[in-house]
Amino acid sequence: MAEEVNVSNLKVSEDPKAEVSNEEEAVPAVQNIISITRARELLAKSTLTNEERFELLRSVGEECIREDELRNLIEKKPTITCYDGFEPSGRMHIAQGILKSINVNKCTKSGCTFIFWVADWFALLNNKMDGKLDRIRVVGEYMIEVWKACGMDMDKVKFIWSSDEINANSNAYWLKVMDIATRFNLSRIKRCSQIMGRKESDELNASQIFYPCMQCADIFHLKADICQLGMDQRKVNMLAREYCDAAKIKFKPIILSHHMIMGLGEGQEKMSKSDPNSAIFMEDTEADVNVKIKRAFCPPKVIEKNPCFDYLKHLVFPKFDTFVVERKPENGGNTEYKSYEEVVADFESGALHPGDLKTALAKSINEMIRPVREHFTNDENAKKLLAKVKQFKVTK
Repeated sequence: MAEEVNVSNLKVSEDPKAEVSNEEEAVPAVQNIISITRARELLAKSTLTNEERFELLRSVGEECIREDELRNLIEKKPTITCYDGFEPSGRMHIAQGILKSINVNKCTKSGCTFIFWVADWFALLNNKMDGKLDRIRVVGEYMIEVWKACGMDMDKVKFIWSSDEINANSNAYWLKVMDIATRFNLSRIKRCSQIMGRKESDELNASQIFYPCMQCADIFHLKADICQLGMDQRKVNMLAREYCDAAKIKFKPIILSHHMIMGLGEGQEKMSKSDPNSAIFMEDTEADVNVKIKRAFCPPKVIEKNPCFDYLKHLVFPKFDTFVVERKPENGGNTEYKSYEEVVADFESGALHPGDLKTALAKSINEMIRPVREHFTNDENAKKLLAKVKQFKVTK
Protein backbone atom coordinates (compact mmCIF):
# COMPACT_ATOMS: atom_id res chain seq x y z
CA MET A 1 0.00 0.00 0.00
CA ALA A 2 1.39 3.38 -0.97
CA GLU A 3 2.34 5.86 1.73
CA GLU A 4 -0.24 8.60 2.14
CA VAL A 5 0.78 12.11 1.17
CA ASN A 6 -1.12 15.08 2.60
CA VAL A 7 -1.66 16.96 -0.63
CA SER A 8 -3.25 19.88 1.19
CA ASN A 9 0.26 20.91 2.26
CA LEU A 10 1.69 20.77 -1.23
CA LYS A 11 2.31 24.00 -3.08
CA VAL A 12 1.82 23.97 -6.83
CA SER A 13 4.38 25.92 -8.82
CA GLU A 14 3.13 29.39 -9.74
CA ASP A 15 5.07 29.33 -13.01
CA PRO A 16 2.43 28.56 -15.68
CA LYS A 17 5.09 27.08 -17.95
CA ALA A 18 6.64 24.91 -15.25
CA GLU A 19 7.24 21.35 -16.34
CA VAL A 20 6.45 19.59 -13.05
CA SER A 21 4.31 20.64 -10.09
CA ASN A 22 4.58 19.19 -6.60
CA GLU A 23 0.94 18.17 -6.75
CA GLU A 24 1.45 16.25 -9.99
CA GLU A 25 4.26 14.22 -8.45
CA ALA A 26 2.33 13.41 -5.26
CA VAL A 27 2.18 9.77 -4.25
CA PRO A 28 -1.41 8.42 -4.41
CA ALA A 29 -3.20 8.29 -1.06
CA VAL A 30 -5.17 5.06 -0.79
CA GLN A 31 -6.03 4.74 2.90
CA ASN A 32 -9.55 6.11 2.49
CA ILE A 33 -10.68 3.52 -0.07
CA ILE A 34 -13.42 1.41 1.49
CA SER A 35 -13.66 -2.37 1.24
CA ILE A 36 -15.46 -4.14 -1.60
CA THR A 37 -18.09 -5.35 0.87
CA ARG A 38 -18.69 -1.82 2.18
CA ALA A 39 -19.09 -0.51 -1.37
CA ARG A 40 -21.74 -3.16 -2.08
CA GLU A 41 -23.58 -2.20 1.10
CA LEU A 42 -23.69 1.45 0.08
CA LEU A 43 -24.86 0.64 -3.44
CA ALA A 44 -27.76 -1.32 -1.92
CA LYS A 45 -28.98 1.56 0.30
CA SER A 46 -31.87 3.75 -0.83
CA THR A 47 -30.33 7.02 0.40
CA LEU A 48 -26.82 8.03 1.40
CA THR A 49 -25.45 10.56 3.85
CA ASN A 50 -22.76 12.96 2.64
CA GLU A 51 -20.11 10.88 4.38
CA GLU A 52 -21.39 7.74 2.65
CA ARG A 53 -21.41 9.57 -0.69
CA PHE A 54 -17.77 10.48 -0.09
CA GLU A 55 -16.91 6.88 0.81
CA LEU A 56 -18.52 5.51 -2.34
CA LEU A 57 -17.06 8.13 -4.67
CA ARG A 58 -13.62 7.79 -3.12
CA SER A 59 -13.70 4.03 -3.70
CA VAL A 60 -13.78 4.69 -7.45
CA GLY A 61 -10.26 6.08 -7.49
CA GLU A 62 -6.94 4.39 -6.97
CA GLU A 63 -5.86 7.99 -6.50
CA CYS A 64 -7.83 11.07 -5.50
CA ILE A 65 -6.63 14.64 -5.95
CA ARG A 66 -7.83 16.00 -3.60
CA GLU A 67 -9.87 14.40 -0.85
CA ASP A 68 -10.52 17.65 1.03
CA GLU A 69 -11.87 19.21 -2.16
CA LEU A 70 -14.07 16.16 -2.80
CA ARG A 71 -15.62 16.43 0.67
CA ASN A 72 -16.23 20.14 0.17
CA LEU A 73 -17.80 19.53 -3.24
CA ILE A 74 -20.24 16.97 -1.82
CA GLU A 75 -21.23 19.29 1.02
CA LYS A 76 -21.61 22.46 -1.03
CA LYS A 77 -22.79 21.51 -4.54
CA PRO A 78 -26.22 19.90 -5.04
CA THR A 79 -25.51 18.63 -8.57
CA ILE A 80 -22.07 17.17 -9.31
CA THR A 81 -20.81 16.38 -12.81
CA CYS A 82 -18.34 13.56 -13.46
CA TYR A 83 -16.74 13.12 -16.84
CA ASP A 84 -14.79 10.54 -18.81
CA GLY A 85 -13.75 10.77 -22.43
CA PHE A 86 -13.11 7.80 -24.68
CA GLU A 87 -11.72 7.32 -28.16
CA PRO A 88 -13.85 4.96 -30.26
CA SER A 89 -10.91 2.80 -31.27
CA GLY A 90 -12.01 -0.82 -31.60
CA ARG A 91 -13.70 -3.57 -29.63
CA MET A 92 -14.24 -2.92 -25.94
CA HIS A 93 -12.34 -4.99 -23.41
CA ILE A 94 -13.63 -5.95 -19.99
CA ALA A 95 -11.81 -3.17 -18.14
CA GLN A 96 -13.45 -0.49 -20.25
CA GLY A 97 -16.77 -2.29 -20.07
CA ILE A 98 -17.29 -3.90 -16.67
CA LEU A 99 -14.93 -1.79 -14.55
CA LYS A 100 -16.30 1.40 -16.08
CA SER A 101 -19.89 0.34 -15.40
CA ILE A 102 -18.99 -0.45 -11.76
CA ASN A 103 -17.42 2.98 -11.34
CA VAL A 104 -20.19 4.88 -13.11
CA ASN A 105 -22.81 3.19 -10.93
CA LYS A 106 -20.90 4.28 -7.83
CA CYS A 107 -20.77 7.85 -9.11
CA THR A 108 -24.45 8.08 -10.01
CA LYS A 109 -25.48 6.38 -6.75
CA SER A 110 -23.51 9.14 -5.01
CA GLY A 111 -25.72 11.73 -6.69
CA CYS A 112 -23.55 12.61 -9.69
CA THR A 113 -24.44 13.01 -13.33
CA PHE A 114 -21.92 11.16 -15.50
CA ILE A 115 -20.95 12.55 -18.90
CA PHE A 116 -19.25 10.36 -21.47
CA TRP A 117 -17.38 12.52 -23.98
CA VAL A 118 -17.41 10.42 -27.16
CA ALA A 119 -14.09 11.64 -28.52
CA ASP A 120 -14.53 10.94 -32.22
CA TRP A 121 -12.44 13.91 -33.33
CA PHE A 122 -9.75 12.89 -30.87
CA ALA A 123 -9.63 9.39 -32.34
CA LEU A 124 -9.19 11.03 -35.73
CA LEU A 125 -6.30 13.16 -34.42
CA ASN A 126 -4.72 10.02 -32.94
CA ASN A 127 -5.09 8.11 -36.23
CA LYS A 128 -7.47 5.48 -34.86
CA MET A 129 -9.44 3.40 -37.39
CA ASP A 130 -6.95 4.58 -40.04
CA GLY A 131 -8.23 8.11 -39.51
CA LYS A 132 -11.64 7.32 -41.04
CA LEU A 133 -14.29 9.32 -39.19
CA ASP A 134 -17.22 7.23 -40.45
CA ARG A 135 -15.64 4.10 -38.94
CA ILE A 136 -14.88 5.92 -35.70
CA ARG A 137 -18.55 6.87 -35.46
CA VAL A 138 -19.62 3.24 -35.87
CA VAL A 139 -17.24 2.15 -33.11
CA GLY A 140 -18.60 4.86 -30.81
CA GLU A 141 -22.16 3.62 -31.34
CA TYR A 142 -21.02 0.04 -30.68
CA MET A 143 -19.37 1.06 -27.39
CA ILE A 144 -22.53 2.78 -26.19
CA GLU A 145 -24.47 -0.43 -26.93
CA VAL A 146 -22.01 -2.40 -24.78
CA TRP A 147 -22.50 -0.12 -21.77
CA LYS A 148 -26.27 -0.27 -22.13
CA ALA A 149 -26.11 -4.06 -21.92
CA CYS A 150 -23.50 -4.61 -19.20
CA GLY A 151 -25.34 -3.33 -16.12
CA MET A 152 -24.62 0.37 -16.22
CA ASP A 153 -27.44 2.47 -14.73
CA MET A 154 -28.24 4.93 -17.53
CA ASP A 155 -30.61 7.22 -15.59
CA LYS A 156 -27.93 9.83 -14.89
CA VAL A 157 -25.61 9.10 -17.81
CA LYS A 158 -25.19 11.33 -20.86
CA PHE A 159 -23.27 10.65 -24.06
CA ILE A 160 -22.00 13.75 -25.88
CA TRP A 161 -20.19 13.43 -29.21
CA SER A 162 -17.19 15.75 -29.34
CA SER A 163 -17.68 16.62 -33.02
CA ASP A 164 -21.31 17.66 -32.48
CA GLU A 165 -20.60 19.65 -29.32
CA ILE A 166 -17.51 21.45 -30.64
CA ASN A 167 -19.24 22.38 -33.89
CA ALA A 168 -22.21 23.75 -31.96
CA ASN A 169 -20.05 25.84 -29.60
CA SER A 170 -16.90 26.36 -31.64
CA ASN A 171 -16.02 29.91 -30.56
CA ALA A 172 -16.01 29.19 -26.81
CA TYR A 173 -14.31 25.82 -27.23
CA TRP A 174 -11.43 26.92 -29.45
CA LEU A 175 -10.77 30.05 -27.40
CA LYS A 176 -10.30 27.81 -24.37
CA VAL A 177 -7.99 25.46 -26.30
CA MET A 178 -5.86 28.36 -27.48
CA ASP A 179 -5.67 29.88 -24.01
CA ILE A 180 -4.44 26.57 -22.58
CA ALA A 181 -1.90 26.21 -25.41
CA THR A 182 -0.39 29.63 -24.71
CA ARG A 183 0.17 28.91 -21.01
CA PHE A 184 2.31 25.77 -21.23
CA ASN A 185 5.54 24.93 -23.00
CA LEU A 186 5.95 22.10 -25.48
CA SER A 187 7.80 19.88 -23.02
CA ARG A 188 4.86 19.96 -20.58
CA ILE A 189 2.38 19.13 -23.32
CA LYS A 190 4.48 16.24 -24.62
CA ARG A 191 4.52 14.74 -21.13
CA CYS A 192 0.80 14.15 -21.64
CA SER A 193 1.45 11.80 -24.58
CA GLN A 194 0.61 8.81 -22.36
CA ILE A 195 -3.07 9.76 -22.64
CA MET A 196 -2.94 8.77 -26.33
CA GLY A 197 -1.10 5.50 -25.70
CA ARG A 198 2.16 7.14 -26.78
CA LYS A 199 5.54 7.82 -25.18
CA GLU A 200 7.32 11.14 -24.80
CA SER A 201 10.11 9.69 -26.93
CA ASP A 202 7.74 8.81 -29.79
CA GLU A 203 7.79 10.94 -32.90
CA LEU A 204 4.42 12.67 -32.62
CA ASN A 205 2.32 14.23 -35.34
CA ALA A 206 1.38 17.88 -34.91
CA SER A 207 -2.20 16.72 -34.27
CA GLN A 208 -0.97 14.68 -31.29
CA ILE A 209 0.71 17.76 -29.81
CA PHE A 210 -2.60 19.62 -30.04
CA TYR A 211 -4.58 16.73 -28.55
CA PRO A 212 -3.70 17.32 -24.83
CA CYS A 213 -4.69 21.00 -25.09
CA MET A 214 -8.07 19.93 -26.43
CA GLN A 215 -8.57 17.23 -23.80
CA CYS A 216 -7.73 19.75 -21.10
CA ALA A 217 -10.27 22.17 -22.60
CA ASP A 218 -12.94 19.45 -22.56
CA ILE A 219 -12.96 19.46 -18.77
CA PHE A 220 -13.85 23.16 -18.61
CA HIS A 221 -16.19 23.09 -21.59
CA LEU A 222 -18.25 20.32 -19.98
CA LYS A 223 -18.07 22.07 -16.58
CA ALA A 224 -16.82 18.82 -15.02
CA ASP A 225 -16.39 18.80 -11.25
CA ILE A 226 -14.70 15.39 -11.25
CA CYS A 227 -12.41 13.86 -13.87
CA GLN A 228 -13.12 10.13 -13.56
CA LEU A 229 -10.64 8.58 -15.95
CA GLY A 230 -7.91 5.95 -15.65
CA MET A 231 -4.48 6.42 -14.11
CA ASP A 232 -3.09 6.60 -17.66
CA GLN A 233 -4.93 9.93 -18.12
CA ARG A 234 -3.50 11.48 -14.96
CA LYS A 235 -1.02 13.86 -16.59
CA VAL A 236 -3.58 15.76 -18.63
CA ASN A 237 -5.97 15.96 -15.69
CA MET A 238 -3.14 17.48 -13.67
CA LEU A 239 -2.57 19.88 -16.57
CA ALA A 240 -6.15 21.09 -16.04
CA ARG A 241 -5.44 21.80 -12.36
CA GLU A 242 -2.24 23.64 -13.29
CA TYR A 243 -4.22 25.67 -15.82
CA CYS A 244 -6.55 26.74 -13.01
CA ASP A 245 -3.54 28.18 -11.18
CA ALA A 246 -2.31 29.96 -14.31
CA ALA A 247 -5.74 31.33 -15.26
CA LYS A 248 -6.74 32.19 -11.67
CA ILE A 249 -9.67 29.77 -11.68
CA LYS A 250 -10.75 29.15 -8.08
CA PHE A 251 -12.33 25.72 -8.21
CA LYS A 252 -10.12 23.03 -9.71
CA PRO A 253 -11.45 19.75 -11.13
CA ILE A 254 -11.08 16.86 -8.69
CA ILE A 255 -9.30 13.84 -10.10
CA LEU A 256 -10.54 10.32 -9.35
CA SER A 257 -8.23 8.04 -11.32
CA HIS A 258 -9.34 4.43 -11.46
CA HIS A 259 -7.09 1.37 -11.48
CA MET A 260 -5.74 0.04 -14.78
CA ILE A 261 -6.57 -3.66 -15.12
CA MET A 262 -3.53 -5.80 -16.02
CA GLY A 263 -3.12 -7.64 -19.29
CA LEU A 264 -3.34 -11.42 -19.03
CA GLY A 265 0.29 -12.07 -19.99
CA GLU A 266 3.31 -11.87 -17.72
CA GLY A 267 4.46 -8.31 -17.13
CA GLN A 268 1.55 -6.68 -19.00
CA GLU A 269 0.66 -3.64 -16.90
CA LYS A 270 -2.60 -3.03 -18.75
CA MET A 271 -4.82 -4.58 -21.38
CA SER A 272 -4.22 -3.74 -25.04
CA LYS A 273 -6.74 -3.78 -27.87
CA SER A 274 -3.89 -4.33 -30.32
CA ASP A 275 -3.01 -7.59 -28.48
CA PRO A 276 -6.23 -9.66 -28.37
CA ASN A 277 -4.65 -12.29 -26.11
CA SER A 278 -3.97 -9.71 -23.40
CA ALA A 279 -7.64 -8.97 -22.74
CA ILE A 280 -11.16 -10.34 -22.49
CA PHE A 281 -13.46 -8.51 -24.89
CA MET A 282 -17.03 -7.79 -23.99
CA GLU A 283 -18.57 -10.06 -26.63
CA ASP A 284 -15.98 -12.85 -26.48
CA THR A 285 -17.51 -16.31 -26.69
CA GLU A 286 -17.52 -18.61 -23.68
CA ALA A 287 -14.81 -20.67 -25.35
CA ASP A 288 -12.69 -17.55 -26.00
CA VAL A 289 -12.86 -16.59 -22.34
CA ASN A 290 -11.99 -20.11 -21.17
CA VAL A 291 -8.93 -20.30 -23.42
CA LYS A 292 -7.63 -16.82 -22.55
CA ILE A 293 -7.97 -17.37 -18.80
CA LYS A 294 -6.39 -20.83 -19.05
CA ARG A 295 -3.33 -19.24 -20.71
CA ALA A 296 -3.18 -16.30 -18.27
CA PHE A 297 -0.08 -15.73 -16.16
CA CYS A 298 -0.81 -17.13 -12.70
CA PRO A 299 2.21 -18.46 -10.78
CA PRO A 300 1.37 -20.63 -7.73
CA LYS A 301 1.19 -18.82 -4.37
CA VAL A 302 2.01 -15.43 -5.97
CA ILE A 303 -0.50 -12.56 -5.74
CA GLU A 304 1.62 -9.58 -6.78
CA LYS A 305 1.45 -8.78 -10.50
CA ASN A 306 -0.89 -11.74 -10.99
CA PRO A 307 -3.59 -10.70 -13.50
CA CYS A 308 -6.03 -13.35 -12.27
CA PHE A 309 -6.10 -11.70 -8.84
CA ASP A 310 -6.36 -8.28 -10.44
CA TYR A 311 -9.55 -9.52 -12.14
CA LEU A 312 -10.84 -10.97 -8.87
CA LYS A 313 -10.27 -7.79 -6.88
CA HIS A 314 -11.52 -5.20 -9.34
CA LEU A 315 -14.13 -7.08 -11.39
CA VAL A 316 -15.43 -10.28 -9.81
CA PHE A 317 -15.99 -9.33 -6.17
CA PRO A 318 -17.46 -5.89 -6.95
CA LYS A 319 -20.00 -7.67 -9.19
CA PHE A 320 -20.77 -10.84 -7.23
CA ASP A 321 -21.32 -11.64 -3.54
CA THR A 322 -19.36 -14.90 -3.72
CA PHE A 323 -16.70 -16.68 -5.76
CA VAL A 324 -17.19 -20.43 -6.04
CA VAL A 325 -14.38 -22.87 -6.83
CA GLU A 326 -15.69 -26.27 -7.87
CA ARG A 327 -13.47 -29.32 -7.33
CA LYS A 328 -13.81 -33.05 -6.93
CA PRO A 329 -13.99 -34.23 -3.29
CA GLU A 330 -10.56 -35.83 -3.55
CA ASN A 331 -9.14 -32.46 -4.61
CA GLY A 332 -10.62 -30.55 -1.70
CA GLY A 333 -14.25 -30.22 -2.77
CA ASN A 334 -16.17 -27.07 -3.57
CA THR A 335 -15.32 -23.85 -1.75
CA GLU A 336 -17.42 -20.70 -1.58
CA TYR A 337 -15.42 -17.56 -0.92
CA LYS A 338 -17.21 -14.50 0.44
CA SER A 339 -14.28 -12.09 0.19
CA TYR A 340 -11.22 -11.41 -1.93
CA GLU A 341 -9.02 -11.79 1.13
CA GLU A 342 -10.23 -15.38 1.67
CA VAL A 343 -9.15 -16.33 -1.86
CA VAL A 344 -5.77 -14.67 -1.36
CA ALA A 345 -5.17 -16.59 1.88
CA ASP A 346 -5.93 -19.98 0.30
CA PHE A 347 -3.88 -19.28 -2.81
CA GLU A 348 -0.83 -18.08 -0.87
CA SER A 349 -0.98 -21.16 1.36
CA GLY A 350 -1.22 -23.50 -1.63
CA ALA A 351 -4.71 -24.72 -0.69
CA LEU A 352 -6.03 -23.25 -3.96
CA HIS A 353 -4.35 -24.40 -7.17
CA PRO A 354 -3.96 -22.00 -10.16
CA GLY A 355 -5.87 -24.40 -12.40
CA ASP A 356 -8.90 -24.49 -10.10
CA LEU A 357 -8.75 -20.72 -9.64
CA LYS A 358 -8.70 -20.15 -13.40
CA THR A 359 -11.67 -22.44 -14.05
CA ALA A 360 -13.76 -20.57 -11.48
CA LEU A 361 -12.54 -17.20 -12.73
CA ALA A 362 -13.48 -18.00 -16.33
CA LYS A 363 -16.94 -19.04 -15.16
CA SER A 364 -17.43 -15.75 -13.28
CA ILE A 365 -16.26 -13.67 -16.24
CA ASN A 366 -18.55 -15.53 -18.62
CA GLU A 367 -21.47 -14.82 -16.32
CA MET A 368 -20.41 -11.17 -16.14
CA ILE A 369 -20.39 -10.61 -19.90
CA ARG A 370 -23.25 -12.97 -20.75
CA PRO A 371 -25.86 -10.14 -21.03
CA VAL A 372 -23.61 -8.29 -23.50
CA ARG A 373 -23.02 -11.43 -25.54
CA GLU A 374 -26.78 -12.03 -25.69
CA HIS A 375 -27.48 -8.40 -26.61
CA PHE A 376 -25.13 -8.57 -29.59
CA THR A 377 -26.68 -11.86 -30.63
CA ASN A 378 -30.36 -10.92 -30.30
CA ASP A 379 -30.48 -7.18 -31.06
CA GLU A 380 -30.27 -6.60 -34.83
CA ASN A 381 -28.78 -3.11 -34.62
CA ALA A 382 -26.14 -4.21 -32.10
CA LYS A 383 -25.35 -7.28 -34.19
CA LYS A 384 -24.74 -5.15 -37.30
CA LEU A 385 -22.53 -2.71 -35.39
CA LEU A 386 -20.37 -5.52 -34.01
CA ALA A 387 -20.00 -7.10 -37.44
CA LYS A 388 -18.73 -3.81 -38.83
CA VAL A 389 -16.35 -3.19 -35.92
CA LYS A 390 -14.80 -6.68 -36.29
CA GLN A 391 -14.00 -5.85 -39.91
CA PHE A 392 -12.11 -2.69 -39.02
CA LYS A 393 -8.36 -2.79 -38.55
CA VAL A 394 -7.24 -1.66 -35.09
CA THR A 395 -4.51 0.97 -35.48
CA LYS A 396 -2.28 2.06 -32.61
